[in-house]
Amino acid sequence: MSGKYFLDTNVLVYSFDPSVPAKQAEAVRLIKAALYDGKGLISSQVIQEFITVAIKKFDIPMSLHDSRKYLDTVLSGLCRVFMSIDLYRSALDIMERWGYSLYDSLIIAAALQADCDILYSEDLHHHQKIRGLTIVDPFRP
Repeated sequence: MSGKYFLDTNVLVYSFDPSVPAKQAEAVRLIKAALYDGKGLISSQVIQEFITVAIKKFDIPMSLHDSRKYLDTVLSGLCRVFMSIDLYRSALDIMERWGYSLYDSLIIAAALQADCDILYSEDLHHHQKIRGLTIVDPFRP
């Protein structure tokens, strides 16, 4: 086991959502742990999704200045998987075998490419195993 884990976009989004304090606290804990232990990571897709949500859908939209600051101080330190043709091929295989959407399949494929043991996501099937990767909903009681 590599001990590595992948953070889906929803983890980052919840870290900014005070309306759900328990989820916010867990999301902040996971992000801090990932930055500290070096075992947590994200993909470039997560950066794209997070910035889109932050500047368009937050109750108080994140400014471009603050988006750049968060990119430089947090996201860049976690991003280790970048889009490639092989990643898309793997995502298509995941779509075919497990029936996930393209975007969810790309997240799973990125976690697999990075040799992660765990994918933290609220949006996927809790405790499902895909090729040695376990999906865990970190916000589940």
